[in-house]
Amino acid sequence: MSNLLVLPILIPLATAVILIFLKEKIRLQRVISALSGLLNILIAVLLVTRVHSEGILTLQMGGWAPPYGIVFVGDMFAVLLVTMASIVSFAILCYSFSSIGEQRERFYYYTFFQFLLVGVYGSFLTGDIFNLFVFFEVMLISSYALISLGGTKLQLRETSKYLLINIVSSTLFVAAVAYLYAAVGTLNMAHLSQRIAEAGQGGVLNVIAVLFLIVFSLKAGLFLFFWLPGSYSAPPAAVRALFGALLTKVGLYAIIRTFTLLFVNDPGFTHDWIAWMAAATMILGSMGAVAYRDIPRILNYNVIISVGFVAFGLAAGTADSMNGAVFYLLHDMLAKGLMFILGGMIISAAGTDRLGSMGGMIRKYPLLGWMFFILALALVGIPPLSGFAGKIMILRGALSEGMLTLSLIGLGSSFLVLFSLMKVFRLAFWGNEPKEEQPKVSLKVASAVAAGLLLLVIAMGIGAEYVYTYVSQAGEVLASPALYIEAIMKE
Repeated sequence: MSNLLVLPILIPLATAVILIFLKEKIRLQRVISALSGLLNILIAVLLVTRVHSEGILTLQMGGWAPPYGIVFVGDMFAVLLVTMASIVSFAILCYSFSSIGEQRERFYYYTFFQFLLVGVYGSFLTGDIFNLFVFFEVMLISSYALISLGGTKLQLRETSKYLLINIVSSTLFVAAVAYLYAAVGTLNMAHLSQRIAEAGQGGVLNVIAVLFLIVFSLKAGLFLFFWLPGSYSAPPAAVRALFGALLTKVGLYAIIRTFTLLFVNDPGFTHDWIAWMAAATMILGSMGAVAYRDIPRILNYNVIISVGFVAFGLAAGTADSMNGAVFYLLHDMLAKGLMFILGGMIISAAGTDRLGSMGGMIRKYPLLGWMFFILALALVGIPPLSGFAGKIMILRGALSEGMLTLSLIGLGSSFLVLFSLMKVFRLAFWGNEPKEEQPKVSLKVASAVAAGLLLLVIAMGIGAEYVYTYVSQAGEVLASPALYIEAIMKE
């Protein structure tokens, strides 16, 4: 057992409680939040190092042996996601210092930020399906506060829609957990895997599998993403970055974990559903990214495309595609956080989010322009940037399974990602400046944060072989559920 596993959850939880009592002390809130973020990065890196050398770590709460007690599990997949989430959330936190505004800071912005991280980290580390629901709810309740904080008309309208969708999906989640418990009599994920295999997946268990797929797809934006473009456009750029980089990825994590550990005995049924949902997501997301001419919606639809691409890697189900899905998921958390930060900087500099009202910004903000250009290449998958390795592994795995149509859709969506982001680059940074010239704004803090994330994007691509040593360890557990089960049930 390792008590280290619970620290990524306890640190932001303790931080959030402390910040409740510091409502008017903005600077102190910032310092405490930053120190908490740095400490979490340190703990996450330590977890990766230990899992790499020792294998899967577990922690039985209260000393109750599985499957009777609550268990936290740190396999390489989970701890890599915790590490990347820690890095990206710290960068977004630093960006918030200069962009979110004191009015929101005084109304518990950093408190809700930390509570959201509790839900994110807990979702990655729990080994119990009911506690996955609990951590989802902690994350979602915090996101309700963050999306509405500020009280603009757009925020209130979109918050209502966001609340309704997530209440429905959470209700379905509870129902799915109840049906699963009634069918197999356990909630521990490792034990569930054993019981489902013994029962023989089919009939009612396939129905429950589809119910879980609907729930997690609503939360991840896989095919059922109708709520996402509007809802993610409402809050400030820092909150959009947090949502785009982390929230959809928690939903994707849940899909990957569920359909590589629990419902793995009838892939001809479950994985075919995932494959066609991934294809539809990439196609519809690409259409949205190309069609719109305002920055928030273009970026939001790019989030949707990447969700479809990761699900495509899961659907292929080969060792190559699973490794690629893990690699691409890590890249996407990093790149999407950076994308929304750069998008927020462009909107701040231009004074509008409409591309038709922008132009000529490369003269005033050359660094911003070229950072966005390099990020666009990374999102498309141009070597040697971070998006290339994950995409090539997913495509190689899919083609080995004869999934030519889905591979062509994936490639086509990549070209449309390039088209949509180059449209932003061309219209915002080139051409003539608008008649009403905007005064130059200071972007020093935001530029430093963005430059740091961009260096990580480049480093992850150049050092892909080194990153792969960890990614392959994560992929091995996803491809062989027995490794996960043995690590938990042996004690």
